[in-house]
Amino acid sequence: MKTVDVFWSFRSPYSYLATKRLRALPQKWEVRVRPRPVYPIAIRTPEFFSEVRPQWVPYLMRDIVRLSQYLGLPLGPLNPDPVVMNMMTREISPDQPHIGRLTRLGILACEAGDEAGWAFMDEVSTLIWSGGAWTEGDALAEAAARAGFDLADLDARQASETERLEAVIAENQAAQDPHHWGVPLMVFDGEAYFGQDRLDVLEWRLAQSGIARRVD
Repeated sequence: MKTVDVFWSFRSPYSYLATKRLRALPQKWEVRVRPRPVYPIAIRTPEFFSEVRPQWVPYLMRDIVRLSQYLGLPLGPLNPDPVVMNMMTREISPDQPHIGRLTRLGILACEAGDEAGWAFMDEVSTLIWSGGAWTEGDALAEAAARAGFDLADLDARQASETERLEAVIAENQAAQDPHHWGVPLMVFDGEAYFGQDRLDVLEWRLAQSGIARRVD
């Protein structure tokens, strides 16, 4: 069975907005859709936001709002942002209490199986991007439970296996780098498709490549 590698980040609104469609692809096509969590560009390239054109952030905000409406998905203010960042100065804080933990949790979930990983990423990203106070109370634990995971167990493992998990994240990043810096990034047969708006083209390529479509 052929594989679509998907490089994906918890801090990417476009990753979140693509997740349910990516998760559904193996139900439509006889193809493996392998989730490969990576760190967001704010962590990998902290200077990105200080160098980007001033129109970029306002456009991004308008675009993700209308896209969430188009897809019928919830969207709310980050509470808190998985990446600690001064939105006025666009400076990335050296103290990042959330994104490392989230990404390592995601790797552990993906190691349990592709669908398990997608379920975890779907539930957690929906909690984060719908405006849920995801660091408070049992919100994150309940999201993990909906995906079939015990958060306390995952947290204990990500704390004890940090070095190994960081190596997996770095390996995913190294596999993404030759193709494109952004997420979500889908790679099939060595060809990259950047962005949630390339999923239709990816499916066209799957059919063109002879990937069988599953019977509904």
